Amino acid sequence: MTASRAQHLPEAVLRPVRGHHAFEACVEQLGTAIRLGVYPLGSTLPPERELALRLHVSRATLREAMAALREAGLVQTRRGRGGGTVVTLKPRTPSGRAAARVPQAKRADWLDALEYRRVVEPGAAALAAQLELTAVRRERLEQAHAEVAGADKAASHRQADSRFHLTIAALSESPRLIEAVTSVQATLHEMLLAIPVLEPNIAHSDRQHATVVRAILAGSPDRARRAMEHHCDDTAALLRGLLG
Repeated sequence: MTASRAQHLPEAVLRPVRGHHAFEACVEQLGTAIRLGVYPLGSTLPPERELALRLHVSRATLREAMAALREAGLVQTRRGRGGGTVVTLKPRTPSGRAAARVPQAKRADWLDALEYRRVVEPGAAALAAQLELTAVRRERLEQAHAEVAGADKAASHRQADSRFHLTIAALSESPRLIEAVTSVQATLHEMLLAIPVLEPNIAHSDRQHATVVRAILAGSPDRARRAMEHHCDDTAALLRGLLG
């Protein structure tokens, strides 16, 4: 995937920082966007001025957040002509060995996130289907779906899957829904990295994605909601079975 194809996602996913913890919120939002593939490996982050305006923070706060991301190995800043801040974090490959190391408290939080997901993501799909999508937005959805189906590595598939769900949320045009789906996708990303890649599940998931896309493009909110509910239910069943 080229960086240009994902330009609409940062505009949707990055939101004004609220509260008094601007530094931590900047790190959280940018780090989440990088892990979910909104900014994929090798892509260049927007200029400092643009990011500060989008997040509603001072440039000093943004610089502190960027320093934290560099220290954590997520990005690298190149100085001089043609420079910029480039994503260096390689997408992780899911591994079943990680499941055994997950604390019980985190498992409980994860299972609660699955219930939350079943509320917000079908709603986002239904709302997207209600709207009259422009040709550009229809193409974005089809492209996001094609990137999941065409991903040839487990790590790239995991990020493409996240981008697909975030694209649907962005099509809903609801800032609160976008925030909710971004949050639940961040947790789901952790969960799916803790189980092995299962080809039957990948194939089934891709078919369900196609059903969701067809319903949204056909302008059928009820079908879109039901299709996303089935998808969320099957993913939840898999995760409950493997994570306990």
